[in-house]
Amino acid sequence: MGQSTDAILAYGYNLGGGDIGWLLQDLGEYDSLPALDWYDPDDENSEGFQSAAETRLLAQLAGFTETDWQADGYFDRERDAKARLGVQFDTHCSGDYPGYLLIAKGITARQGDAQEVDLAALTAEVDAADADTKLRAALDALGLRPTQERAQWLLCSYWG
Repeated sequence: MGQSTDAILAYGYNLGGGDIGWLLQDLGEYDSLPALDWYDPDDENSEGFQSAAETRLLAQLAGFTETDWQADGYFDRERDAKARLGVQFDTHCSGDYPGYLLIAKGITARQGDAQEVDLAALTAEVDAADADTKLRAALDALGLRPTQERAQWLLCSYWG
């Protein structure tokens, strides 16, 4: 298994994590995550930050609280709920020490690829989707306050 590098262009917030540290206000001791009622990083049974955050957003913003993935139609209902959120998580930095992005739109160029980017069209798309409002609602539901003042276009690297 080899290593590859990717580039990610995304509209949203860089939350940090991994080697770069958390890029959040109100950090805990030793610059750890602030206290969150939906995630405990010291819990060995925890599903991980991204998965716990997605579960929180689906419940709080889309009303999706199902846990029985074997139930008929579960994945269709989950997919529909995720689409209603209008935001998603992505990671950058590396697979072993990910930095987390909360984004409304993302494009990934895989190693060796080059993609044309129409930034005006992308900006019009996020404006039409009311991405800023959806991102802010997601941050509020998660109880996170990024150090980044507002959502913006981010160009990130990924090595993994």
